[in-house]
Amino acid sequence: MTASIQPRLRDFTRSGRRILDHPTLVVGLAIVVVVLAVAAAAPLLTPYDPDVQDLAAGFLPPSAAHPLGTDQLGRDVWARIAFGARTDVRVGVFGVIAPAVIGSTLGLLAGYFGGVLDVIVSYLVDVVLTFPFYIIALALVVFLGPGEWSIYIALAAVAWVHYARLVRGLTISFRERNWVAAARGGGLSHLRIIGRHVLPNLSIQVLTLALAEIVFVILAVVTLSYLGLGVQPPTAEWGRMISDGRAFLATNWWVSVFPGLAVLVTGLGFSFVADGYADYQRSAL
Repeated sequence: MTASIQPRLRDFTRSGRRILDHPTLVVGLAIVVVVLAVAAAAPLLTPYDPDVQDLAAGFLPPSAAHPLGTDQLGRDVWARIAFGARTDVRVGVFGVIAPAVIGSTLGLLAGYFGGVLDVIVSYLVDVVLTFPFYIIALALVVFLGPGEWSIYIALAAVAWVHYARLVRGLTISFRERNWVAAARGGGLSHLRIIGRHVLPNLSIQVLTLALAEIVFVILAVVTLSYLGLGVQPPTAEWGRMISDGRAFLATNWWVSVFPGLAVLVTGLGFSFVADGYADYQRSAL
């Protein structure tokens, strides 16, 4: 038992040292861990309910009682940022799942089998990419109605093209490799070739894209909520907080500035993780 554990410990230690060689990844992971910790421990980090109003305490500046001040309804800004992290990070992470699955599946099938399926998928990708993302997303959310599930559906309908284009191109290159030809010559079924030989070689690139897309999704959620089409009140959400404070920016700047900084720091964290992870994988080749 001990002999079998030791090689794993050595591999784990070696991987940890390699991670430390990529400061961008380390910084990104540190930021993301802090954001996730704030989201998970939000009830323990503030004595205030993010949705409870106290009109007598409206627009209080940052102080010991309210570290980041209060908004126009007397709600604690730090409490709403901490609880808002739950909303924005949750939607950011879950918002990449459906596009990744749909786009990767279509790109894989189109790239591997080619033919009419490849033509159809490529045409759909070109059509979707013709229109700006926010135009389609806004139209879908308006049609479906504001809310978190509308955001998920809009993302699934639009963001899948990024994965489809990436996976299709990679699969076409893999399809021409000798090891795929050898697998076919060995009598392996298409399903087995895809599952055992093609998918494992796609996973790193898809994961890297998904990490980068989390930033894209969070910004989309914040933008839609800022426009009143995303997560609806009274749920704490950073984009809505920025929108609520924009009319008071000159006099009560903390209402918008602090949630804006939360968006900036979180976006940088996930961007650093995506870039650092890509560098980490390239160094392992």
